[in-house]
Amino acid sequence: MEQFKKISPFNYHTPVLLKEVIGAFDIKPGGIYVDCTFGGGGHSAAILQHLNLHGRLVVFDQDEAASKNLPNSENVIFVAQNFRHLQRFLKLNKISQVDGILADLGVSSHQFDEPERGFSTRFDAILDMRMDQRQNLTAATVLKIFSESQLHKIFEKYGEITNARTLARTIVLQRSIAPICSINEFKQAISIAVKGNPQKYFAQVFQALRIEVNDELGVLKELLQQVPLVLKKGGRVAIITFHSLEDRLVKKYFRDGHFDELLSDDLYGTRFENPLRLITKKPLTPSVAELKQNPRSRSAKLRVAEMKHML
Repeated sequence: MEQFKKISPFNYHTPVLLKEVIGAFDIKPGGIYVDCTFGGGGHSAAILQHLNLHGRLVVFDQDEAASKNLPNSENVIFVAQNFRHLQRFLKLNKISQVDGILADLGVSSHQFDEPERGFSTRFDAILDMRMDQRQNLTAATVLKIFSESQLHKIFEKYGEITNARTLARTIVLQRSIAPICSINEFKQAISIAVKGNPQKYFAQVFQALRIEVNDELGVLKELLQQVPLVLKKGGRVAIITFHSLEDRLVKKYFRDGHFDELLSDDLYGTRFENPLRLITKKPLTPSVAELKQNPRSRSAKLRVAEMKHML
């Protein structure tokens, strides 16, 4: 199709669980769909193939590089913003409800493979890790200004690092001796605190910093809370996670419809009813064939829920 000539999604990022996502949506040709994490456009391209001239696809991506992958299609509305602003920008585009919402929460291969972005332990570069280059907070800034207790909390909560307290103390000590600005400087500074497999340890540490810099869990919670507000009855939401912290949030919200423990009063009819119905009792995971083709998909989990037809 003509509209796909500009897009080369598989060079930028291989879309994970693509067949499973499309199968879960049961796409209506004239429907309205949202790809919250456009990236290389792989999932979006597949959704567009199922839409007719009346269908619309709203794509969000705060990473400026993603805009280069936009297809030449009048069906597409591009929003260069974080998907935490989902409802706001749908309204600005005169859309109140949609038929489907997709979010692939993984860092794109493009971001991992661009040394200057600072996401990967494989390269030496400035510790950046910003998904949105317009924001001020970088990983280097976190390491420079956050207190020992703040660093301890970040590594314990977001990286699930067993010696998070020791790691935080080491960082504070080392930064008092010399600035920590680059990836190699950071790895060397914390080498004495590394516990177990160094590769795995650094991966957990980098994950924690990335989550903090981009407020990834806060953003995910805000997205989930907006789903019942913008999803049509019978519409579906599909979210792909890559670590247990994200997956637990999605699992709980899809199951319960909230994050907090709610007190109900059956006598006066104040019992909360979840507006979402689980489609996937257990998460869908990549096939053996997909894992062979794309090893980075190994930790991916897809959960799907549907908006109930409430009486």
